[in-house]
Amino acid sequence: MSYEAEVDCPEDAVLPVALLYGEPLPEIPADLFIPPDALRVILEAFEGPLDLLLYLIRKHNLDVLDIPMAQLTAQYMSYVEMMRAHQLELAAEYLLMAALLIEIKSRMLLPRPQQSAQEEPDPRAELVRRLLEYERMKAAARRLDGLPQRGRDFTVVSVFLDRVAVERLPEVNPEDLRLAWLGLLSRAKANRHHRVTREQLSVRERMSAVLRRLQAAGFMNFEDLFEPERGVAELVVTFLAILELGRESLVEITQQACFSPIYVRLKDGSIVG
Repeated sequence: MSYEAEVDCPEDAVLPVALLYGEPLPEIPADLFIPPDALRVILEAFEGPLDLLLYLIRKHNLDVLDIPMAQLTAQYMSYVEMMRAHQLELAAEYLLMAALLIEIKSRMLLPRPQQSAQEEPDPRAELVRRLLEYERMKAAARRLDGLPQRGRDFTVVSVFLDRVAVERLPEVNPEDLRLAWLGLLSRAKANRHHRVTREQLSVRERMSAVLRRLQAAGFMNFEDLFEPERGVAELVVTFLAILELGRESLVEITQQACFSPIYVRLKDGSIVG
């Protein structure tokens, strides 16, 4: 069956309510059949027999620690019969719970011997324990569901920062630099030996050599830039070269804390010749 907004007809004719197989239908047929099960609304849905029992207990304000089994069993059975009358498929666990309720109700109706009245446990104890445990699980599930969820309550936004991290070494203490120099001198004196000839040492050449070593390594320990076995003159020239490089802002001399190792690093933008 299809509907059309406009139908070609004279002005004094009655507009059809619908078109059936291309033919206009002037009014709704009186014998229109609508199946009785075409629309069915179920207001309550339960996740199992324990959920149904909790619903009945809370609905009728029953004490879960002192359950009136006759009343609860009657309400439970009436609900089960209603579901069966509406041709709803019942899970086996619903029928099993019905049998358990009837058993507990029967055990409570039976008379108890006087000598064992205090020793026999309450038949409802296990059912009460299961109901309380299930109620705690439902409360925990509601609390978890109340927490913000990705995709439901918020959307994760990915932020990418295009930034280059530059390693910064701490500033050097001049006193520690002096002590390091004195230590190098003592090592040079311990390893000195007689020289027949003296080579001409250039501070500029040593500066270039230090820059080349720093360019390859990035940064080095202050003491690793020296070669004590080559004598005091070599140490002096190297030390002057490092100080000159620092003065010209070609290298950075840094230290983490007092008496900690001293580092020398090639400064950003420095060009090695």
